[in-house]
Amino acid sequence: MKLIELDKFWPLINEKLQLWLETGIQHLPNLVVAIFIAIIFSIIARIVGKVTRKVLRKALDSIQIADLLSSIIKVVVLLSGIFVALDFLGLQGTVTSLLAGAGIIGLAIGFAFQDMTENLIAGIAMGIRKPFQIGDIVETEEIFGTVKTINLRNTLVETFFGQLEVVPNKIMFRNVLTNYSINGIRRIEVPVGISYADDPEVAAEVIVETLNKCDFVIKQDETAVFAESFADSSINLLVWFWIDYPGETGFMQARHEAIVKIKSSLEQADILIPFPIRTLDFGAKGGEKLNTMLSPKATEKSANKAESNESSA
Repeated sequence: MKLIELDKFWPLINEKLQLWLETGIQHLPNLVVAIFIAIIFSIIARIVGKVTRKVLRKALDSIQIADLLSSIIKVVVLLSGIFVALDFLGLQGTVTSLLAGAGIIGLAIGFAFQDMTENLIAGIAMGIRKPFQIGDIVETEEIFGTVKTINLRNTLVETFFGQLEVVPNKIMFRNVLTNYSINGIRRIEVPVGISYADDPEVAAEVIVETLNKCDFVIKQDETAVFAESFADSSINLLVWFWIDYPGETGFMQARHEAIVKIKSSLEQADILIPFPIRTLDFGAKGGEKLNTMLSPKATEKSANKAESNESSA
């Protein structure tokens, strides 16, 4: 029974095999050309990958980002060759299906690894834009320190407390970033208070003259002192001066020396930096000062003491 069924279907099978063989022979030249195209594109992709890797490593600070971009370019060239070869074989539908499948897989991976993908894209963007480089002093959100390493997903920043912070690239890319190494200078502000009995203009002249004698002060024509506010016991001044940053004299050292010299110069000019003073008033509405209240009592006490001395005499 089985042999009878096989004899029945054998002509159909034989016809299909002959059709496939004839189709294969007809497309054999195209197949050879398609294989040749794929080989040529693979060689081109390898050459392009090596060239772009060398160029990007010179242009970008991060070797990882350079290698990633060169690999992406290499894969794009190779896939282009494969699609051209398939299209040459008349498999346009296959090419369309592959592109649609790649798009769907890409979307799925993007949603599944959204955070990782965001950090990766931010790392690539920063590698191209270069908002900072290794060795720069940067500040963003609560991170303030020196950039040590720039990776694809994160940036390593060494804080001034000696800690190594791993900062996701999306934070460095999204938020406001201050790079103190771009301009190479930084302004230092020092608040100082003088007594109401002293002249702010005279104090400003003394401070500016003193600071401009310091070696670390630059842009001396912009060294300035401004009257900022009236405090309880002093007129508050705000001192501005510029330093090279980063430079031989660090920020903390420059500010320390400036404060010491300001205090010394004001003392030599007989300008008082006052202690906090409080005046106490008593009574429901303004009342009397403490010394006013104590004066009658002190007078009465002195009179009683004098009377007792006279009576004893």
